[in-house]
Amino acid sequence: MAKSFKIGNIEIAGTPLFLAPMEDVTYKSFRWICKKFGADVMYTEFISSEALVRDVKKTRQKMVLFDFDRPVAIQIYGHNTESMIRAAQIAEEANPDFIDINFGCPMKKIIRHGAGAAMLKDLSKMQQMATSIVKAVKLPVTAKTRLGWSENDKPIVEAAERLQDAGITALTIHGRTREQLYSGVADWSLIGEVKNNPRIKIPIIGNGDINSGEKARNMLSQTGVDALMIGRGAIGKPWLFREIKHYLATGENPPSLTVKEIVEVLREQLQMNLEWKDNERLGILMMRRHFAKYFTGLPNFRELKISMLQAETNSEINEILNKVTDFYDEKQPDFANVSLN
Repeated sequence: MAKSFKIGNIEIAGTPLFLAPMEDVTYKSFRWICKKFGADVMYTEFISSEALVRDVKKTRQKMVLFDFDRPVAIQIYGHNTESMIRAAQIAEEANPDFIDINFGCPMKKIIRHGAGAAMLKDLSKMQQMATSIVKAVKLPVTAKTRLGWSENDKPIVEAAERLQDAGITALTIHGRTREQLYSGVADWSLIGEVKNNPRIKIPIIGNGDINSGEKARNMLSQTGVDALMIGRGAIGKPWLFREIKHYLATGENPPSLTVKEIVEVLREQLQMNLEWKDNERLGILMMRRHFAKYFTGLPNFRELKISMLQAETNSEINEILNKVTDFYDEKQPDFANVSLN
């Protein structure tokens, strides 16, 4: 019988690839590009429960979903259980396929109020909050967390059992502690320990340092997880999903995209931003985190990178992208010494 992954009524054959929820990253255009390259499950940017309860317009806009997104989750975070319950109910009205609770964000602005990864310091509250949210909505509820707070405080095995007992239907584990933030190497061993815990019956999704097909295969073989979540590795490289699927199927890496092809991907993402926001400056500002990442590794790219990050109009961006194509066209394999002046 072929392997499949299931959350509620969602069933996906094989080992699905999830696009991680990332603030100022996983908005409409980036989700679309990642979906195009093979991402199976989408998440919105993570959403503040307090802002949602206060009906902040910008926050509500993050919950707008599109047909191409599905299956898709809305992820919420917060420290107050009552606000989280209400936020989950509001999120449910936006009709996602499931709701995800953020118990893993390590950033100071999140944990200083006791949300995100700070929940790992109070597993009883984490469990109680999860239980309350599960009871308050009809949709499946999942969660994302980390190994623990610090090197000497990694309660992930207990946390996973408690979340399963709370009714959580799937759990994503990032292989770092809060203290590590995004530094060092992700530790997959404890993810495997959770997955292979005989008490755990829910699907476990592995996350952390999956930036190639080989890394994806290694995570699967070392941990046995049911699915993989790709985060920072996809920023500037949304075709990573296609690479991983190809590698898992064949054991080989597909041909790399040419610079010209990469430019076309970036243009498509930018154009979708401009049409979506109907505001040239805002559409470009939202792209700045992506611009330089698309061309990581190109030699002598600094000047064009600076120009791209300073550009404020679509015409400026297109002029720069034309230069990128001219300087780094696949017909110029020896471009290491090309002058950009």
